Amino acid sequence: MRLMKPWFKIIKQSSKKYNVDSKLIESIICIESSGHIQATSSSNAIGLMQIKPYSAGKEVYHFKGRSGQPSIYDLYDPKINIDIGTAYIHILQCQGLKGINNKEILRYATIVAYVNGTNALLKTFSHDKKKAIKRINKMKKKEFFSHIKRKHPDLQAWKYLEKVMIIYNLI
Repeated sequence: MRLMKPWFKIIKQSSKKYNVDSKLIESIICIESSGHIQATSSSNAIGLMQIKPYSAGKEVYHFKGRSGQPSIYDLYDPKINIDIGTAYIHILQCQGLKGINNKEILRYATIVAYVNGTNALLKTFSHDKKKAIKRINKMKKKEFFSHIKRKHPDLQAWKYLEKVMIIYNLI
């Protein structure tokens, strides 16, 4: 994708560093900011991967053993933004969504959790995380997607999943 060309090297480095699919990173950037480093949402999500400093940013800092959160200035830096966004995806996959066995369903779950949070996703299956993961593991891809469309409280969740997966499949 032409939009991602300037960030491709950074995406590859972060992908390798955190063991995250580079196509997933690229797809999220495409949907979140269309590759514009100055992108800022009405909810104060910043930069290429639309990071909120007080939520995902703070969580990544904690994961890295740092206190506080990234500054707004830092999040406009493509290298820092992609690093934090990719680290956040890693946290989602290795902590919040740990135990999901099917790689494709894990990708879908990661996308939904990225935009709406892990708890909001898992609660659509069960209020108990282990039971939620167990239910997810019994599903096929289409069942998972259908579940998100029917059960997720935020309509944005399945629409976002659909958009990101369209881009993902084009890469």
